[in-house]
Amino acid sequence: MKAAAPQLNKATRSGTFSTKENLSPMSHESPLIAILVIGLALAFLLATLANRLKISLLVGYLLAGIAVGPSTPGFVADQGLALQLAEIGVILLMFGVGLHFSVKDLLAVRAVAVPGALIQIALAALLGTGLGWMLGWPLGAASVFGLALSVASTVVLLRSLQERRLMDTHRGHIAVGWLVIQDLVTVLALVLLPVVAPLLKDDGSSVLNLPQLGITIAITLGKAAAFVVLMLVVGRRLIPAVLHYVAHTGSRELFRLAVLAVALSVAFVASELFGVSFALGAFVAGMVLSESQLSQRAADETLPLRDAFAVLFFISVGMLFDPAVLVNEPLPLLGTLAVVLVGTPTAAFLTLRALGQTRVAALTIAAGLAQVGEFSFILAALGIELGLLDGRARDLILGASILSILLNPVLFFAVNRLKPWTDRADGVVPAPQDSSDVPVAAVAPVRVEHPTTALEGHVVLVGCGRVGGLVADGLLRSGRKLLVIEAGDAIVQPLRDRGTEVLLGNAADLGLLASANLAGARLLLVAIPDAFEAGQIVQQARAANPGIEIVARAHFDAEVAHLGQLGADAVVMGEREIARAMLEYAARGDAHTGIDPGEVPRMAIADR
Repeated sequence: MKAAAPQLNKATRSGTFSTKENLSPMSHESPLIAILVIGLALAFLLATLANRLKISLLVGYLLAGIAVGPSTPGFVADQGLALQLAEIGVILLMFGVGLHFSVKDLLAVRAVAVPGALIQIALAALLGTGLGWMLGWPLGAASVFGLALSVASTVVLLRSLQERRLMDTHRGHIAVGWLVIQDLVTVLALVLLPVVAPLLKDDGSSVLNLPQLGITIAITLGKAAAFVVLMLVVGRRLIPAVLHYVAHTGSRELFRLAVLAVALSVAFVASELFGVSFALGAFVAGMVLSESQLSQRAADETLPLRDAFAVLFFISVGMLFDPAVLVNEPLPLLGTLAVVLVGTPTAAFLTLRALGQTRVAALTIAAGLAQVGEFSFILAALGIELGLLDGRARDLILGASILSILLNPVLFFAVNRLKPWTDRADGVVPAPQDSSDVPVAAVAPVRVEHPTTALEGHVVLVGCGRVGGLVADGLLRSGRKLLVIEAGDAIVQPLRDRGTEVLLGNAADLGLLASANLAGARLLLVAIPDAFEAGQIVQQARAANPGIEIVARAHFDAEVAHLGQLGADAVVMGEREIARAMLEYAARGDAHTGIDPGEVPRMAIADR
């Protein structure tokens, strides 16, 4: 989030049940335990229900927040504590994004992200200001209201990109760069609002102090620049050195603690000493560490905590929502929602098209920006504190936030449905040999659709990361016919340079999987580490070709059983392979040890 959590009234900070009966000691003495146990349990139950209904898990998290909020009967969680926990989630999430996002990536999209974000913010803020003026608010109040509607939620957008495996694509890089610019604009707004607040009030008694305004802007930008320079000069050497030292101790627990300490400490220092937001500080720390060989390990170690705190973020958003606004302010709420769901994405789409981006890229980024969240809450809270906004404006922003987050997946669905049209309109090259993607660093890459491959009797490899890359190299050296399905842009071009046919996208997409001609393939190798996504791929592949051999990878026995039940012929578990290799080495060293490496099976053969 951009700054400290908004001030909350006493009712929402109670951490107790809303009725006096059945009060438990835990609700008074341990609000942290109460919100973790009750909030996460409800989130799990409602998200499970959402998953069964084939809707976004975010719906379950938000409903859990509403259930423990002050507007519904029963337990009322400590809202201030929930927002602080959510802020930790934002820090860890942005740190994780930075780990996969280098300075080179950021500079590569600056020509699009910087002007695009500034233009989009200006246009969306004008629309919001116009709506506030139509509602009869003073210009100052309408301006703050419009600004609050112009910035998207980092958590929502990043989760949307991650779910669709777009983080490592050109579109994902533009979206992250866009968020960085929005973050800087929000920080600047939070600093400048107290300075210009007297002028924005409707009493006409204040005069703008231009020298003071200029000094404030210069100091704010100077602090942000000083922080970035410090991280690039000192942090780039110090942070990797510390983690390398800890890694050499051999303690995984200590390494995990070091990663968390670095992420949280840098974010805290950035906020307290340089006036930069927690989110931006954590992002820069991750980006500095991304050049280290330990970046992937650091990302893996923080992933469980990132997911848990991200859930707490959505719970905290749901707690802020008062369902009564749907009845009391239906037309103003619809107008606010129109600015977020129509005005902002339209402004973003037109801006991206003017900057030379393809239709599919522009639509994807525009859909991701069609929501508001934590940044808007903080701006609204500051506006109320300065006497510029009232509770009505806050309720409209909160209502629009909840509804836009719920409807955001629908926009992404619409983008996918429009994909055939956008591909034709963008002049997609149909031939596979002409389907090489423009590198991420390009300003306007060509988005290419892959028709069904002409390969027969080939091997299909899903995922070309640390494991898949070694598999691909071995298959190519042996002269096998290979087709790779990969979501990361950076991996695609080197494979194509070696004459390998590559489909760019998520293999769980039925359309993309069909393009791999599984009916004519001999073998499917699923090398991605996510057992849940791998299970989807295995199940769909088995349905497409009941006779194809399928080999997948797993980390646990439960994953082996899961993939086997869905149709995998064999599942390779890394831990078993390590044990077998060690036993083989021991057996070669002493033929009389009686050790039989065959006792450790290479694969778990599925009984289908």
